[in-house]
Amino acid sequence: MPRKANESDNEYRSRVIDPISDSFCAAKWLNATIWLGHGGTASCHHPPAHNIDKEEIKINPSAIHNTRHKKKMRQMMLEGTRPKECEYCWKIEDMDKDSDGHRPVSDRTFKTVIYSDEEIEKIATMDPADDVNLKTLEIAFDRTCQFACSYCNPAFSSTWVKDIRKFGGYENIKSDARGHFIDDAPYADPFNKDDENPYVKAFWEWWPELSLELEELRITGGEPTMSDSVWGLFDWFKDNRDIHPNAKTMRFAINSNLGSKPALIKKLAEATQHVEKFHLYSSGEATGLGGEYIRDGLNWSEWKQNCAIMIREGNMEGFHMMMTINALCLDSIVEFLDWMLGMKREFGASKPRFSVNILRFPSFQSALTLPDHLRQLYHTELKDWLNGVREKNEKDPWGQDLVAPWEQEQLTRLIEYLDVVKTPHRNTADRELLEHDFRVFYEQYDKRRGLDFRKAFPRLVEWYDSLAFTELTKPEDDIQKPKGQRDVEIFAHREVNEDGVVEVKEVRQRTRKTGESLDDYDDTKYEDEPDYKKKSGSSIGWDPDADGLGGQ
Repeated sequence: MPRKANESDNEYRSRVIDPISDSFCAAKWLNATIWLGHGGTASCHHPPAHNIDKEEIKINPSAIHNTRHKKKMRQMMLEGTRPKECEYCWKIEDMDKDSDGHRPVSDRTFKTVIYSDEEIEKIATMDPADDVNLKTLEIAFDRTCQFACSYCNPAFSSTWVKDIRKFGGYENIKSDARGHFIDDAPYADPFNKDDENPYVKAFWEWWPELSLELEELRITGGEPTMSDSVWGLFDWFKDNRDIHPNAKTMRFAINSNLGSKPALIKKLAEATQHVEKFHLYSSGEATGLGGEYIRDGLNWSEWKQNCAIMIREGNMEGFHMMMTINALCLDSIVEFLDWMLGMKREFGASKPRFSVNILRFPSFQSALTLPDHLRQLYHTELKDWLNGVREKNEKDPWGQDLVAPWEQEQLTRLIEYLDVVKTPHRNTADRELLEHDFRVFYEQYDKRRGLDFRKAFPRLVEWYDSLAFTELTKPEDDIQKPKGQRDVEIFAHREVNEDGVVEVKEVRQRTRKTGESLDDYDDTKYEDEPDYKKKSGSSIGWDPDADGLGGQ
């Protein structure tokens, strides 16, 4: 069992994780997100993604997960060194305590406790350079999506791509988020239909071995229901349900925005009938007009109906709500929590369960950009809501807590985060720049999308109107032109070195070079391999922490 009876998260961490090292996280071995459309991977949705080397996967298809970069991070963790790419967890753990006065629980505990003690012992004692078969895998086939959420970007949404190609890049953004919105993310372009995608090829070559041990396969995007490959996986479960040794025990999960047309929602509900253990993940964190503003493309009423349709008609073992905590959602987050509480009363405590994911990139959209008086207001509202839940201590018809202890712990972490943490992440810009970018971004967002910030967030209007920003007197140079017509590709990426230190870089190139890794760990063990090259860093794309994309 991953956790002993009545063992708290902190007790588990003290018993299992701490004896290994102060920085150990099983996700580096047993969990991965892989973007098969363009060849990127990350151990979870917090660190930035790094490129998969196309030459390496010709020899070793499992290298779509077992990259040299991950092996280096595994070594660091076993030695007790904190990879800086995992800063999300270090930020939480360095708070000292949560709002209940306990040692704060970061996501590396949540991403380790799901595995058995035997599995943890095995990876903690093996050579960090060895290949490992995943237990939980999240994959995306492409970035096709009908939503263009404010905290997302063109790397994960084709609708965001249309925004940039129609209007050009967002201008006058001065903080570290500038590269998030200046181009259509050419490195994330899907392969042409006539071209064989080497990452998809490697996945299916690894699949016969991987499928025997995999505990959960989760599809993200883009919007997965818009990808033909996803329906092909549903067919695999249907065809192999009674003949494959793991088809009935493997969890199959979909990250869907549930904003599709009714026919597609019905098709999804029907397809789940052939999967023994199906889980549905969706994203949401705000209600009504505010929710529709943040997640552009959302129809709040229809989305609620689609959630209910999937619960009633789908064959679902679990329904999960991924909340991406940003500066705007806090204005109606209590109402959103109330809606989920009503769903739990009607359908059971697990429909939905929710996770609280704190957005850090783009940093100007972080909740920490808000002024002290608003953060304190939201802090108090959340704390009062949680106290009310605890006083009522409601159960569902099967005796389960409507709000599970681990859900409550995530809320206490957020409550304390709003009170204690002052900057979104280590390399964040100063408050003046964050406030500047908050204003100039949403002014442009409104014009492009036909939206109105002031109507969507009336409690933020006074502060919003007070924000100073520099007027742009002439168009910026080197911003992507509308319709994608430009002589030189310009995009931003992040580079991560051997220690997991991440920096944002602007890149100019005339041709897209998907999959050409810049990894260099200067390790002589790779000298005899055909693809070994000494290079200068690791080329990586944008992480989906904005998200709920995986984390949304």
